[in-house]
Amino acid sequence: MLPTTILIDDAPRCVVRPTDTKDLNRFIRNGKSFLLTGKPDGTITHRPANESELGRWQTGLALHTAWGGADEDFFGLPLSE
Repeated sequence: MLPTTILIDDAPRCVVRPTDTKDLNRFIRNGKSFLLTGKPDGTITHRPANESELGRWQTGLALHTAWGGADEDFFGLPLSE
């Protein structure tokens, strides 16, 4: 899958690159407490990453690979706190 932005009440929370829809749904389910920090009643949605979010994801991936990490081991990064 392409990098995907996770939104909380339509505000970007993180950008991730799941391997498939099942992986994305698992991340949303298992990461719910992280994703909803500060907004326990928030609504979680997702969409393809826009150009700015994709740039941040690519920078995070470049940093990850610079220290020897493999592409397939990099999942994503937060966009906000």
